[in-house]
Amino acid sequence: MRRSFLIALTLLLFAQPVWACTSVVVSGRVTKDGRPIILKHRDSGKLSNMTLLVQGPKYRYLGVVNAGDTTPVEVWGGHNEAGFAIINTAAYNLNGNGGDTDGDGILIRKALGLCATLADFERLIDTVKKPMDVNSNFAVLDAQGGCAYYETGNYSFVKFDANDTLVAPDGYLMRTNFGTTGNHKLDQGVERYAAITDFMTVACNEGHLDHEYLVTHIPRYLTHGVTKTNIYDHMPETESDTKYFPFVDYTTRYYTASVVLVQGVRPDESPLNTVSWTIMGWPLTAVAIPLVITPSGKLPALVTDDGTGHSWLCEKALELKSRAFSLKRGNTKSYCNIAVLFNKQGTGIYQKILPLEEEVIRQGEAALSKLRDNNDVSEMEAYYDWVDAYLKEHYRAL
Repeated sequence: MRRSFLIALTLLLFAQPVWACTSVVVSGRVTKDGRPIILKHRDSGKLSNMTLLVQGPKYRYLGVVNAGDTTPVEVWGGHNEAGFAIINTAAYNLNGNGGDTDGDGILIRKALGLCATLADFERLIDTVKKPMDVNSNFAVLDAQGGCAYYETGNYSFVKFDANDTLVAPDGYLMRTNFGTTGNHKLDQGVERYAAITDFMTVACNEGHLDHEYLVTHIPRYLTHGVTKTNIYDHMPETESDTKYFPFVDYTTRYYTASVVLVQGVRPDESPLNTVSWTIMGWPLTAVAIPLVITPSGKLPALVTDDGTGHSWLCEKALELKSRAFSLKRGNTKSYCNIAVLFNKQGTGIYQKILPLEEEVIRQGEAALSKLRDNNDVSEMEAYYDWVDAYLKEHYRAL
């Protein structure tokens, strides 16, 4: 009987939807620099992602898309030149009967191309054809300081304003794969909601509500929300000390595809200073890079379409990830050899990537500072060239 229970539990764990995400919004009233933040940690069956600069009907925008979707048809988070930004997490309980929908990425694409403010987004939802074929928690910010969630189903939405002290007393909100206004019998992502709640409570108490800390720590948070098991506590002695660990229902798991944190602007800043901090690929084998929209449309070549419909950095990150997930049969692909990622000798892939990311962020912050102080776009474009050369050199060594 005990064996049957364990088998049933395992099947239940692996039966969760793969297109599940974790997200956070933080009001500018509580961030260190006064700029609002929205973050999406994307889980998807489409593991190869890239960033595109797209001309929408009204605004150019930077968006995270699936590899090959170069038009694109669907966008899964980003910001536009008006300082408007949007992400989502699927919410499987808002339409009453559960299940996924097909219009979430389409609505994000429309919003990025058309909207400048939260009010514009609300008008868009009000005017699009119903049913909207959406079932999502949409997180939105704008250049006026707006920052909110919209729990949105096929016919209506409910707004949760992060600037409202009654709604968000600590200045931040989180969502995974259920809406607080939905049918809780259909909730998904409860274990990850518990994890991100634990993480944000500590981050708030310790004064870490800033873009750099959140984008580098949330995607690498490996404490389970229910069991409280911390994978880092099981660190092997050496890289050859093979130790398979189930990456199931952690914030990061096998199906994590990318991360985007949009750092908005203060009211006295140009909307063009809005930044998408992106991790193209699996977060323990890829690095965070800041991206802004420049007049020329230049981006680091390694995060955008390389001519084949893929991101060079994402593909390299997937290659490195495959060393850790070496088991391929059935559900064993969710078991990770953590010795390949981190070990007490410090030779793991993740341990080698961290100093690369630190340098990428240090150089990026310097370029962003000059952009904000002097509107010097050339510094960001020079930074893009540098980051291409720097990461290609070091990833090839890996």
